[in-house]
Amino acid sequence: MSVAAENPEEASSPSGRGNGMRWLRWSAAALVLLLAALAASLVVVSPGTGVVITRLGRPVRVLLAPGGALKWPAPVENTVDVDLRLRTTSSGLQDVGTKDGLRVLVQAFVVWRVPADPEGVQLYLRAVQNQPDVAAAQLRSLMASSLEITASSFDLANLVNTDPKKVRLDEFEARLRARIDAQARRVYGVEVQQAGIERLTLSSEALQATIERMKAERDTAAAQRSAEGQRQAAQITSEAERDARIQLAQAKADAAAIEAEAQVKSATIYQQAYNTDPALYTTLRSFDTLDAVVNPNTRLILRTDAAPFRILVDGPGDGGVAKRGKP
Repeated sequence: MSVAAENPEEASSPSGRGNGMRWLRWSAAALVLLLAALAASLVVVSPGTGVVITRLGRPVRVLLAPGGALKWPAPVENTVDVDLRLRTTSSGLQDVGTKDGLRVLVQAFVVWRVPADPEGVQLYLRAVQNQPDVAAAQLRSLMASSLEITASSFDLANLVNTDPKKVRLDEFEARLRARIDAQARRVYGVEVQQAGIERLTLSSEALQATIERMKAERDTAAAQRSAEGQRQAAQITSEAERDARIQLAQAKADAAAIEAEAQVKSATIYQQAYNTDPALYTTLRSFDTLDAVVNPNTRLILRTDAAPFRILVDGPGDGGVAKRGKP
C-alpha cells in the first residue's frame, strides 16, 4: 500500500513528466524515421513508364507493370525512370539511288519506342544513357543507310507511277521498317513500330532524265501503234484490191456471158427479121450502119449508087414494098 501511494506521487512529479515527454518525442522521431524510410523505399511505376532499380550504379531490377514496389533506400539503391511511350523521328530529305540508276529525294519517318522488355530497357540505358534525343539521332543515321539500301531494290516506276497497280510503296515501307527495326533492336534496344514515306521528290537532273525517258517510251509506243496501224491498213488495202479484182473478173465474165447471150438473141432476131422481109432488113441494117458511121461532124463524099447510100437514091426495092404490102 505504501508503494502504490508513492507511485502516483512520483508520476506527478516534474521528473516523471519529463521522462514521459522524452518517450513521446523519441516515439515520434522513430515514427518519422520509419515513414521516411518507407517513403525512400517505395517505388511507384506509372503507366507508360518503366523503372530501373540500380544498386551502386548497376541495374538489378526492371519494373514494368504499373503499381508499387519496394527497394532499399538511397544511396544503396536508386531508380531511373524510362519513358515507354511511342515517339516519332523523321529522316529529313535523303538523296538515294534507285535500281534503274536514277536519284530521288526521299524523306521517311519511323514510330519507335523502348520495348516493355527488361533486356531491351537495360540495353537502351547502356546505349544512349536514357536520352531519347540521342536515340533519335542514331535512328536517323540508320534510316539514311536503310533508305539507300532499300531504294536500290526498286525502280523509280515502282515508287512514282500514274498506274496504281505498278506502285509498290507498301512493300518499300515494309522492307524499310524491317531493316531499321532489326538494327535498332540489336544496337540500341528500341523497336520500330512503323516506318513510312513522308515525301518523295526528284532532283532537277533526275526529273529531266525521267521526262526524257517517259517521252522516249511514249515515242516508242506511238511508233509501235503507227506501225501496227500501217500494217493493218496495208492488209485491208490488199484484201480490198483482191476482192475488187475478183469482183471485176466476175463482172467481166458475167458481162461476156450476157453479151454472148445478147448476140445470140440478136442474131436470132436478125435472122427472123431477114426471113420475114429481106429488103426491110437490108434497109434497117443500112440505117444502123449509117448511124454508127456518120455523126454531125462527119463529111463524106461517096458515090450515091454505092452501098449503103444507094438506098438514098433508089429507095426501097419493089420486092420489099410488095412484100410489106402483103398481109
